[in-house]
Amino acid sequence: MMDAFILQAIKYMDILDIAELKIPLQKVTCLLGESGSGKTTLLRLLNHLISPDSGKIYFMGEDLSELNPVELRRRVVMLPQTPVVFPGSVEENLLQGLVYSEKPQVPPEKLTMVMEKVKLSKELHTPAGVLSGGEKQRLALARILLMDPDVFLLDEPSSALDELTEKLILDSLTEYARSQGKTLIMVTHNRRMGDFYADYTVFLEKGHIQKTAEVAACE
Repeated sequence: MMDAFILQAIKYMDILDIAELKIPLQKVTCLLGESGSGKTTLLRLLNHLISPDSGKIYFMGEDLSELNPVELRRRVVMLPQTPVVFPGSVEENLLQGLVYSEKPQVPPEKLTMVMEKVKLSKELHTPAGVLSGGEKQRLALARILLMDPDVFLLDEPSSALDELTEKLILDSLTEYARSQGKTLIMVTHNRRMGDFYADYTVFLEKGHIQKTAEVAACE
């Protein structure tokens, strides 16, 4: 099977130095490592928010540097650790992702369904600005689920969630990715999450790939 991403001889400032890394297609991959190991920087390279100082990144066999960055980010969508919340209601925030990805608008029933998937129990007319940190994170996650990209890049997606909500959302998210044939790449410092949810893990230490491993994910 083709890899989603192949990185070769990547260097970025004094943060990353990666001889080679392959990230499998249509699998759940966890990027693991301590704070400062380069996990988020690696994630940002994958949808061309930043460019390497040297080396090559290939996405689905194509040189990422030659792809239109906007078109790429419609296919490879990143959810940062601090979620982006737009002015307006919950509904307006959800629909904003469809506007960006140039996809047709959907009825309120579809919005409610995706909110249920991320355990966000709010009315569509609720002002997004009044949501808690965890609710804003779930709102942003629902927005990218609606965008339906090929690849989800998630930076510490459960950092603002309690343990029960974390499990419910990650169970739902990984089940969705596998059932829909999506590639999910998730940054975490939590080894337990990697062991439980990932098909493949990448361990970073001080900007270097320490090791990679296939995982027999728990059911």
